[in-house]
Amino acid sequence: MSEGRARERADAARNRRAILDATRSLLAEHGAEGVTMDRVAAAAGVGKGTIFHRFGSRAGLLQELIAEPALALKEAVASGPPPLGPGAPAADRLVAFFAAMTDIVLDNAELVAAYSAVPPHPDRAQFHRFWVDHITGLLREARPDVDAETVATLLFGMLGGEAVAGMVRAGLADRVRAGVRDLVSSVARAG
Repeated sequence: MSEGRARERADAARNRRAILDATRSLLAEHGAEGVTMDRVAAAAGVGKGTIFHRFGSRAGLLQELIAEPALALKEAVASGPPPLGPGAPAADRLVAFFAAMTDIVLDNAELVAAYSAVPPHPDRAQFHRFWVDHITGLLREARPDVDAETVATLLFGMLGGEAVAGMVRAGLADRVRAGVRDLVSSVARAG
């Protein structure tokens, strides 16, 4: 019986991965409006009921997709190699963090657009608090002369605005990356 359960868990994990990968591909190919549960099921090679059983709803599926890179980044910040993880100077860690966060936002622009139309992930507040606390701590170390919590909140908020989404839609993602890098670097290293 335990062998059957192990196989079931492997099948469930494989289906979960197929569903998430299919959804990402469909978002990239068709945009947020073109992603339906029927299309996801067909692309993943599973029944629509499997998606609803695993994720509960389209919102649950999008919440899972948005959480995946956030959790990976959280792990990298907490215990990954420098400069993103511990062991690098605070200013270098800030620049590395914002480079990674900018990549997540820009590489998932259609997901972010789709996600904005559903209820937020249940752990959204915890994720955001973690990021702002992380940025605040690094700013306190790198720039003790600034109001670290306010500056951290402002810096973090810049990636979620319509201006960034508009620039991505206009094909200016590389300029956004460079602009974020320049802005964060100037804040982290000024003084």
